[in-house]
Amino acid sequence: MNSGAAGTLAVGRVKFFGQHRGEVNSSAFSPDGQRLLTASEDGCVYGWETQSGRLLWRLGGHAGPVKFCRFSPDGRLFATTSGDCTIRLWDVAEAKCLHVLKGHQRSVETVSFSPDSKQLASGGWDKQVVLWEVQSGQMLRHLGGHRDSVQSSDFAPSSDSLASGSWDKTIHIWKPSTKSLLVQLKGHVTWLKSIAFSPDGSQLASAGYSHMVKVWDCNTGKCIETLKGVLDVAHACAFTPDGKLLVSGAADQARYHVRCRSNHPEPPHITSP
Repeated sequence: MNSGAAGTLAVGRVKFFGQHRGEVNSSAFSPDGQRLLTASEDGCVYGWETQSGRLLWRLGGHAGPVKFCRFSPDGRLFATTSGDCTIRLWDVAEAKCLHVLKGHQRSVETVSFSPDSKQLASGGWDKQVVLWEVQSGQMLRHLGGHRDSVQSSDFAPSSDSLASGSWDKTIHIWKPSTKSLLVQLKGHVTWLKSIAFSPDGSQLASAGYSHMVKVWDCNTGKCIETLKGVLDVAHACAFTPDGKLLVSGAADQARYHVRCRSNHPEPPHITSP
């Protein structure tokens, strides 16, 4: 990929990373963009050199499919979750497992690092959100309250709050240090798939099976906009680093589309697929 004019995406070269032995469930770029992680149904996590497409490692260890992967913000570690009910913390430089985190009772579906890379949050089919200390791998606390599988999580940029999205159709925003539930966001009519804080932490975007993306005010808990241009399941959402655009990805008519919405200051509009 290479960038074209402002507001556009020009497709230059397409690279295929095709040595997986099962479906690819998740992918993540390192903070510097030099490496790519892919999590596979074959029970392994793959590390790739982004520019060349060269396979750097294929790491096993999980006793089930690898469901999700994510780099730490400082780029020194990455985490993987699995159907084997564990999270593994890995050292990037040496490509080795540092800790196996055990505490979930069912498949772990999501993991996120705090902005300072010192804490980790995980969630899964046991309806629990679990906080961990990264350095030691020790469990810090459980955050209960969801009534169905926790599928997504994200720390606020300030680290003082953590959001979790569930198939119970709600988003919980927690104060991790005290286990306090700050606000519960309700409005989705079916399962949630993805959530993401804005760069300043004032807003939260959520996407899911309701064919829509919602934007929430984190202080009031009110939905400030519902974006209904998604024709199928909205699999993912993310803000751009400057907070001016919100991107959602969906499966529309067997094709994946990316839609950009202006977050501020002008009213947003959907670009054509």
